[in-house]
Amino acid sequence: MQLVNAPMLAALIAFAITVLLGPGTIYYLRRLKFGQQVRSDGPRTHLKKAGTPSMGGVLILAALAAAVVLTSSMSRSVSVALVAALGCGVIGLLDDALKIVAKRSLGLRAREKLAGQAGIALLIALFAWKQGEGSSLIIPFVGTEAQLHPVVFVLFNVLVMVAASNAVNITDGLDGLAAGSTAIAALAFAILAWRGGSSDMAIFFAAVAGACLGFTWFNAHPAQVFMGDTGSLGLGAALAAGAILTRTTLFLPIIGGLFVVETLSVIIQVAYFRMTKGKRIFRMAPLHHHFELGGWSETTVMIRFWLVSIVCAVIGLLAAY
Repeated sequence: MQLVNAPMLAALIAFAITVLLGPGTIYYLRRLKFGQQVRSDGPRTHLKKAGTPSMGGVLILAALAAAVVLTSSMSRSVSVALVAALGCGVIGLLDDALKIVAKRSLGLRAREKLAGQAGIALLIALFAWKQGEGSSLIIPFVGTEAQLHPVVFVLFNVLVMVAASNAVNITDGLDGLAAGSTAIAALAFAILAWRGGSSDMAIFFAAVAGACLGFTWFNAHPAQVFMGDTGSLGLGAALAAGAILTRTTLFLPIIGGLFVVETLSVIIQVAYFRMTKGKRIFRMAPLHHHFELGGWSETTVMIRFWLVSIVCAVIGLLAAY
């Protein structure tokens, strides 16, 4: 197997595993009655989704892990990135289980979830600092590296990873939206990693993209399964961990621009609501719900947001060349 084919093979394996195991996974999730609970304060068109199998993120993460193990050399960086994805996926799994099985509406408490994410992020950031390249980050559009104080480097990367994990979670509100957008971002990072000489990390990112595309087969509207926090927290951590370990953390807000905008819409909505004692800027946050309530169909919002993701990915790649 030629080295250049390894990322493509990883993507194909992850895609194939997800598509092949998808029907069986959905069947068992349905039998176990792991159905989605829909927010009563969300768009009314989403109420019909109640009961759709959730926790489908286990399928994404299993396909990702299998593809990486089969096609990469399992270098320390790839192993650590995979542990980050699986670790945050487990946090999401606990959150989903408490919501669905234990019937606790909010799942894990926010501080419990953040503590777990921050702990994993701290380990990733410390590993990135200690692995030999110090506390440097590649600067977009410039191409040079900035040397940060080790403490700043670690804290910054912890913040980015926690934010990225939750940003993908926030974006996961429409059929196919989070999976498709993550696949686009992961493909862009695979190209960056390959260009930077990190073939194993390119394989990791390609596997993320393949698993997400395979999941979209079942998650496209009308969704047969949702990824749940299991998938969204794990995927956000995968993108962030890979970026941290390839020194491309500063590219994440560019390539993942859609996730940034979605998160900012929630922050702005909450802040404005509190400042004005009840007024809103958006019809509903996150932003995809604003457009839904404005008359766009769910599929239209998904496709247009995918296009935004592609534009962000292209800008990110241009920033590297």
